[in-house]
Amino acid sequence: MIAPHPTPHPTPHLTTPNLTGAGASHGFFSRAGGVSRDIFSSLNVGLGSSDDFSNVVENRLRCRETLGADHLLTLYQIHSADVVIVSEPWSGQGPKADAMATRLKGVALGVLAADCMPFLFIDPDAEIIGAAHAGWRGALAGVLEETVRAMVSLGAKPERISCAVGPCMRQPNFEVGLDVLEAFLKRHPDSETFFAPGANADKRQLDLVGFGRSRLASAGVERLDDVRVCTVDCAADYFSYRASRRAGEPDYGRNLSAIALGSGGGA
Repeated sequence: MIAPHPTPHPTPHLTTPNLTGAGASHGFFSRAGGVSRDIFSSLNVGLGSSDDFSNVVENRLRCRETLGADHLLTLYQIHSADVVIVSEPWSGQGPKADAMATRLKGVALGVLAADCMPFLFIDPDAEIIGAAHAGWRGALAGVLEETVRAMVSLGAKPERISCAVGPCMRQPNFEVGLDVLEAFLKRHPDSETFFAPGANADKRQLDLVGFGRSRLASAGVERLDDVRVCTVDCAADYFSYRASRRAGEPDYGRNLSAIALGSGGGA
């Protein structure tokens, strides 16, 4: 059963059996346990948001310390299939990409999401980790398969990789237009199974997690945990772009999902 990981740190987060069993320090963080206020209350980690910068820095520090990592890296996410091989830590928003892979210890790879899918990966034998941000555009472009490919380039094997998907938007909240359906069918003709009827004939409900699982299976990754949390249904506990738009809010916070191999010796 998915449950908060026991830790001396105050920042709540979810863990999953596959990643815990593989020895990964990881967490799918909620919006609780931070210092931000108002619409960003309270653990907003988005450097690109209009939140007070010092609050975001403190929130990220709390997450990093919770994971026991020396560094927390995130990306300037662009809904692409681009993957960065991390050979040394950086500061700030990082390069423009949507996934990372590394062998470095003490470095937490983090992805930001507020409805998109956050995926965390580990090959425990090769001691290689990965993290990917996958909205429908990135998932369709192949960001999950590219993350696996990047890990393999470092020495991982798909059959050894354990992964997990965190809080994200789920059916029936993920309603899209026929243009999205057509884009999926053009690239993957058998993907219609991931679309259910929408509120009217011009809409469909997308099972993006199901699609993501199928793409990982095609890449040889079968061990996948799912925290089964919908950010829209649980907007009081997780930041949700769609829920914030429905509420007429001017901006929205970002949830962090992150994984690390282990500390290099300091918080």
